[in-house]
Formats: sequence, C-alpha cells, structure tokens
Amino acid sequence: MGRLRGFAAIASVVCLLGISGCTDSSAPEDTPTAQPPPVSTTGSTDQDRTIRLEFGGKQRSYVVHTPPRYQESAALPLVVAMHSYPGDAAQIATTSGLNAKADKENFLVVYPEGYSRAYNALICCGTEDDVGFIRTVVAAMVAEWKADPKRVYATGMSNGGDMSFKLAVELPGTFAAIAPVSGGFIGAKTEEESYKPSVPVSVVTFLGGRDRYNGQFETGITQWQQRLACAPAEPAVTSAKGITRTTARCGDGSEVQVYRIPEMGHGWAGAAQGTLSEPDAGVNATDLLWEFFAAHAK
Repeated sequence: MGRLRGFAAIASVVCLLGISGCTDSSAPEDTPTAQPPPVSTTGSTDQDRTIRLEFGGKQRSYVVHTPPRYQESAALPLVVAMHSYPGDAAQIATTSGLNAKADKENFLVVYPEGYSRAYNALICCGTEDDVGFIRTVVAAMVAEWKADPKRVYATGMSNGGDMSFKLAVELPGTFAAIAPVSGGFIGAKTEEESYKPSVPVSVVTFLGGRDRYNGQFETGITQWQQRLACAPAEPAVTSAKGITRTTARCGDGSEVQVYRIPEMGHGWAGAAQGTLSEPDAGVNATDLLWEFFAAHAK
C-alpha cells in the first residue's frame, strides 16, 4: 500500500538534495505549538528545500515547496502531501503535480519523507512514530514558513492516503480537511468504534473501480460516515465516463465527498506522469482536492 525563512536553530548545512502503507503510533494531541527541533536545511532550487532533522533517534527529512509569490504573501495554506510505498517526496511531487498547482494558487506544499520509503499508517508499514514526525513538520511549517494554522490540509496516495486518515484522527485540531487518493480508512484500529476524529475534519476521496483494494476502501468510507453520523449522501453527479460524486454532511459539521471512478485502478486520478499515474481517469484529483481544500478552513 500502498520557502523561505530562517530557522531559529540550525545545526549544520548538509549535502545538496533535490526534490526529486502498519502499526499504531502516538496518542491524539492538540494542535502543535512546540518549537521544532534543530534542523539542517539545503536547497536545490529557489522554491524547493530539503530539511533534515533527528526525530525518534533517526535522521528524517521533508521537502518544502514555496510558490513564487511566497515572500510577498501573508500566512498561506499548507498541503501536506504523502507518497505511496515504496516512495519518496520526488515521487508524489511528480505524480500529483502539486508544485505547479501551488505556484498557480499560492499555497505551500510539504512532502514528509517516510522512513525506509514508508509511513506507519493504519495497515502498513513499519513502526515509526510518523504521527509525531508529521506533527513536528507541521509545527515547523507554521512557526518558520508562514503556514496558516487554520488552513492546513493533508493528502496522500495509497500508503500516504491511509496515513491522511490516521492523521485526521490522531492529530485533532491540526487539519481542516484531508484528501486520500487510492487510500482508505482500513486496518484493525479502524474497527474500534471510538476511533474517529474528535475535531471536525472534512474528507474528499478518490476511489478506483479497478483498484484491487476498492472493496476495503468502500467499507472504510462507509464506516467513517456512520461513525460521524453523516446524513445520506446527496444525489451523485455523474460524468460521461460513469464517474460519480456524492456529498454527505456529517453530525460534527464536517463533509465527506467521494469520487468513484469506474475505470481507474490503484493510482492518482488525472496524473500525466510518475508512479501510479492514471492519466485517463476522467477527472483530475489535484484540481478537485485543491478546490475542496480552498472551500474548507477551520
């Protein structure tokens, strides 16, 4: 399963890097306010920076992309984008096309690198405290990179999509909305009735009819909506390719929007290149998730 401001403390400058699903981790916590630990920062372009830090006794990293108007802007929305397994920041950046979208719409993107190319999400892979790691990344983005804490969002593909559901539950108050692409609310932990967001988080998700995990993803999104007392979904909007979109309003004030794409497999809808690209899906997940995020602030 599957820019720029100085930091308060910089340990050292390391070699240049280009930008090129598990067991449960930490318990829920409030919106991060702690200062990030010492880091090293390097850059490959004026808009992309790789940040290195020690977390949980291991060297971790994430890549930050800033839009061209970054220096002129006040606090900007932030999209946390997570790769599939095995993957990295370069993979999800290339496949999603989020950098170009950020440049056009003026928002920040951060790509946390999974340890050993994976995140400890809901069903796969590893034992790292990736919830804690991403909490630290978001805190740094708010404190040092002008991210607006009311407009922080998460998306991911496959393992990264699963991880976005986990973050919505285990980092309450952090994310306004999430957008799992070919990812789901799946795994043993999701069978616990109490496992749900304690603070509203809206969801837009993209499910492929030819995805080998489609049945699991459908079960998961149904559980999510039942657990949050969502009203029956509004009538679907159907495209020429048989794509449907349903929208449900939930008891906690959040919204769940589901795109069902019959001809798509396990990949990123509308991606023209990169790993797990689905150029002929009939919709563009990047355009649609940003439209959804822009309409949902905390």
